[in-house]
Order: sequence, then structure tokens, then C-alpha cells
Amino acid sequence: MFKHLLVGLFLLGLLSACQSDDLATNSHLDPAIENSIDSLLRLMTLEEKLGQMTQYRGSRDFASPSPGRETQSILEQIKQGKVGALLNVSGSLATRKVQEIAVNQSRLGIPVLFGYEAVHGFMTMFPMPLAEAASWDVEAIERSARIMAVEATSAGVHWTSSPAVNVLRDARWGHLVRGPGEDPYLASLIAAAKIKGLQGGDLQAKNTIAASAELLLPPIATDITRDINAQGMDEQAWENIILPPLRAAIGAGVVSVQASLLGDGLSAQQLREQLDFNGFLLSTENMMGQWIEEGKANDQRKAIELGVNAGYDMSLGSAFPSDLLALVEKGEVSKKRIDQAVRRVLRVKFELGLFADPYRYCNPAAEKQDLMHRNHIEAARDIARKSIVLLKNEKGVLPIREETRTIAVIGPLAKDRDSPLGSWRGRARTNSGVSLVEGLRESLNSNTRLLYARGARLTVGKRGPNNPLSFNETDRSGFSEAVEIAQQADVVIVALGEDCWQTGKAVKMEQIGLPGLQEELLQEIYKVNQNLVLVLMNGRPLTFNWAADKVPAILEAWHLGHMSGMAISDVLLGRYNPSGKLPVSFPHDPSQCPIYYNHLEKEGMNAGVRFPFGFGLSYTQFDYDSPSLSRTQMQMGDTLQLSVVVRNTGEREGEEVVQLYLQDISSSIPRPVKELKGFRKIKLAPGAKETVAFEIVIEDLAFYGANRVWEAEPGTFKVFVGTNSRDVQEVQFELTAE
Repeated sequence: MFKHLLVGLFLLGLLSACQSDDLATNSHLDPAIENSIDSLLRLMTLEEKLGQMTQYRGSRDFASPSPGRETQSILEQIKQGKVGALLNVSGSLATRKVQEIAVNQSRLGIPVLFGYEAVHGFMTMFPMPLAEAASWDVEAIERSARIMAVEATSAGVHWTSSPAVNVLRDARWGHLVRGPGEDPYLASLIAAAKIKGLQGGDLQAKNTIAASAELLLPPIATDITRDINAQGMDEQAWENIILPPLRAAIGAGVVSVQASLLGDGLSAQQLREQLDFNGFLLSTENMMGQWIEEGKANDQRKAIELGVNAGYDMSLGSAFPSDLLALVEKGEVSKKRIDQAVRRVLRVKFELGLFADPYRYCNPAAEKQDLMHRNHIEAARDIARKSIVLLKNEKGVLPIREETRTIAVIGPLAKDRDSPLGSWRGRARTNSGVSLVEGLRESLNSNTRLLYARGARLTVGKRGPNNPLSFNETDRSGFSEAVEIAQQADVVIVALGEDCWQTGKAVKMEQIGLPGLQEELLQEIYKVNQNLVLVLMNGRPLTFNWAADKVPAILEAWHLGHMSGMAISDVLLGRYNPSGKLPVSFPHDPSQCPIYYNHLEKEGMNAGVRFPFGFGLSYTQFDYDSPSLSRTQMQMGDTLQLSVVVRNTGEREGEEVVQLYLQDISSSIPRPVKELKGFRKIKLAPGAKETVAFEIVIEDLAFYGANRVWEAEPGTFKVFVGTNSRDVQEVQFELTAE
């Protein structure tokens, strides 16, 4: 620490001696920080600079008094000032131990940046990002990000790989669950909300954490995934579909970006100059290996050369510094480029306050108090029930009446305490979630009998993030018990879906139906009791046509995190009126994928969808009057108002997401048949009504067209308003030139 302070004093003495080149083009940068970085760069050796560009993957071994050989090797590199960041090392004691080595034993005492893959929670698990997007509640999403930041920072973490800013449209690709769905407008609002929740307004404030916007798209070589990727991606598609959420994240102040396709439609120059990004760029874990597979580079060294010269500032892996050193010595990567990259990494460390206090989050008392705090658990329950989507409710099956005497709960996921935690589960303990059976037992009154049978196993063999799942296709031994209790019940709840490890990194599924024997089990139960509720637990849109046709009530319950069972019970028993809306389209068949509501007129979409984007029912009913526009002509620079009266015509208080879509029907290039441009979430008592107003501004009409600029074109526009992307009413207006 003493050496660290001496370096700090020395830097302060040099503040007026240097001037960062970046200040000329980025006036919002802090001159004091930039000058301190200039001074520090003058002191650093080339090897120390390359170390700042290197991130190592760590483990809990760092907290051990006798760490293994690999950990000892990394600690030795830290002593030499050759490590900029560590991934997945957490805990106030472990991070303190490592930071003390960096600060007190390395030559310059530069602190290490501790990163963690906290995607939908650190220890308290919230719904998976795709599920959370179904809440259409950006304030709740910001709150869950804030809690994640509080928990992660209490365990010594400075930086997290969240949020994903992907706009993904193919349910067969496992990464879909990590993003906010298929729509760039909704994804943009969610990205900004998460950045605000994680970083706050000041990174040096208490419990703020640096965020990393992650832009991951399916690789070109993926056989079954025809999602948007670099191959065939035109400039208009990048600008209008892919980049808006990333642009929103940068506008919200995100300090790092992890991108898998830099150079294939997205350049560092575009990020820096057009999107005004001054943070650091991080490569994905196996991106350079992927470049070798795709023939872009002959070997690892060439891949590193291409990556660094393309604009990547940090990479994960021990080979990076040695190969990069040789590249610099040969002049294949310039020293100026190295200084540029190191500056961006150091800037984040200064902005986080690590040079002022490298141990600011190494507090065992805070860690003990904050992890899984009761307020965090309650917030997880709230956002989980907001994320549940009611897909079907016929014959008054839901909500389950209080006078119901016998309920049967059946299915391989009904008692599962682990799958609800989802993939990318941070430091959550295995099997620590609340199962559906536990939630119902906690919630039901003493007069209601609860019966349970698994019915069928979902998987066979070992399950986990690194084990390919094998589904049970033969064992029907539990069917008879399931049928027997179904015959005894007034209501049957069947919990089916996916194991959480069916979605996530490097997971692709050719078929997206209910795997294994689940549909067969459901059909056997239906034969003896049709007063049936299907609860789906999954991380992607599924196809379940038989159930959608036959089963009277269906809840989409996703992987909801720790409080899954309580949240689902709240909805099943009517203690919470479902208000979620789908952030993705559900197809009839996987052959339709990719499928999405905002397709171009020229593309069409075969046979429609089973459940459209924005769809979700309630236990009450909402009626829409005809919408009205303030006028039918709009000039450039003007605004237009649309209003619609929404009425609760049912018998329960409920929330409705009123959705506004636009279509440019006379544009110079093909445009989507609909684009979400606004929504309002309102709560109405039975019999109440509300006039919902939207303001349409010129930015809502603009797009990136053939002229390679964002602009609105004069012509006719349709405006749609309704309860989802399909069930809408329309009006239209003319945009005229000034």
C-alpha cells in the first residue's frame, strides 16, 4: 500500500506535464484522470502494458491458503505487474489477498480489476434475462440490476459481463436466453435500465459496478441457426436492428463492450467515432480460436494481431501477452496501439476509484450482510411474478379457487430446485431455488390437499453446464402414479419444459418441442382429468401445439430464479394477476425459425406464429376504444399525439401493457411491417378506464437507409395500438416535407 501511495503522489506531481490525445476528441473525459494515465504510461514497461490487456480466468482456489499450481502461476504474474484483470475470482477475502499482492508487491502497484459473469444475479438469482424482459417493466429490471451490483461489490467484484445487448430471433440458439428478445426498441430500454442499475450515476459511489455490454451473434458456421449473423448482414440491418441496444448502452455510459464480430459489420472506429464509446473493448473467450476455424487467421499469433489491430483492448488467456510481445517487437502491432488499449483499461480503474482505494469492496461484514438479503429475495419474487406470461386460460381454470380441495402437481420440473436458477447463475448454490411444489405448500391453506408425482424423468445421466444432456425417452414407470393422482384431483398442475442447461453458451437445439416423454405424459393425464394447467419452465420459445390446442390453461414461467416456486404459486392462486408479455414470438414449428414480428414486407412469415410478440393474457379483460390522432398530417420537426381509451371490463384489478407500433409504408427501402415504438404499463381497477397517450416524434419515424444516414422520409405511416403485435387497431397519417 505504501508503494501504491508513492506512485499516486508521483502521478499527481506530473499532472500538468502531459496531455492525453483523447481529450481533444472526448471533451467529457476527466482531464485529471487522463493526465494521471499519461504519467503512468511513461513509467510502465512494455510487458507491464501488455499485462493490463490480459485477463485470466480464476477460481475459488485464490482464496485457498495452499493454491494450486495454475493459481500460483497467475499470482506470480500479478507480482510482476502482468495481469490487468481476473475473471470469476470473488469473495472479500480472496480479492483482498490478490489485491494486496498487486498493490504491495508489483513494481507500480496497479490494482487488479475483478470481473464476474453475473448475468441475472450474483448470489440472489432473478429471472433469466429473456424472462425478465417479459415483465416489460424497466424500473423493475433496473432494480434487479442494482441488487446484483450490491451483492457483487460486497464480494469484492468491480466489473460484470452484463447486460447482453443481443437482438436474437432464433429459438434454437442457446444464447437467446441471455438477451432481451427480438425487438431492438424493447432491448434498448432494457440495456439502458441495466446500465443505470449497475453503474449508477457515479462509478465511485458505493456499490456501483462497471458494466460490460455484450454483443454476441450466432457464428457464421452454425448449421442450424439462420439467425442474423455477419454473413449476408447488410449495413441497414446492422444499424436498424443490431446496433440500437448497443447504442443505448453506450449512451447510458457503459464502460466496456464485449463483441464477438468486430470487423464483420461493426468496427472499432464506428464504436469510437459514431457511437462515442471511450471504454475498452473485450474479445469473447474463444473468438480468436473461432477466427482460426473460419480461416481468417492461420494461427493464434495472427489472430491476436488481427484482433488487437481491429480494436480489441483486452483478451482472456495466458497466450495473449507472450504472442503480443513478439508482434510488437516485430512492428506488426504498434506501441501507440498498445498505449491506446492500456489507457482505456486504466481509465476504468481510475473511474472506479481503485487507485484511491484498491480495497474498497473487500469488506467481509458487507459481504455477510448483503448476500441474499431478505429484501433482495423479496425483490426476486416480485420481478419473477411480473415475468410470468399467461398464454391461455379457458373454462375459468385459473386462478385456482380457494375452496379447491385437492390439487395434483405432476412433472419432472415440479420439485426441481435447481433448474429455476437458470444458466449463468453466478455464485448461487446448487438446488437453492424454491420449487413449484414448495411454493404451493407454503401458499395453500390447510384445507387443500396437495398431491405430487414426478411422472417421468426429464434427463438421464449427469447434468451440468459442461455435460451434454441426454433425455429420458424410454422410462414410463412413473406414468401410472401420475395418472392415479390426477384422477383424485380437482385441478392438475403439470410442470414441464427444459432443464436449465439446455440453454446457454454453445447450446444449440434442432428441435424445440417438449423433450423426452413430457408431451406423452401430459396426454395421459389429459385423458383422465381435463381441468388442467400446464406450467412451462424454459429458456427459449418452445413448440407445444397439442397442448396449445387441448390444455385449457397455460402459464409461461421460464427459469425465474430463486423465488420461482413462490412467484408461480402467487399467479396460480390469484394472489398476483399476471401481466407479462412475450418478448419473443413463439412459432408453430422449429422450421419457421428465425421468426419475428418485425419482418420486412418482402420477407413474409410462413404460417404466422403460435403466440405473437407482445402477447400475454390477464385474469381480467381489457377493451380498447378506437385510437385517435391529434391530426392526420405531420411536418418534419413536429410531434403528433395518439390517444386511446383502455377499459378494465373484468372483475379483477389488473395491469395491461398498451403497445404502440409504426409502419412506414412508402419508404425508399423495404421496412418492417411493424416496429414497436412505445408502450405504457397501466393498472386499472374493475370498471375503470384510462386514456393512454403517446407522443410520436420525428426520431420515431427515422431509419438508416440507402443514403447511409438516419432520417425520416415524407410519406404515409400507419400507427397500430393494442394488446400485442397482432391484435391491434390502426390509424394513419402523412409526413410532409417542411
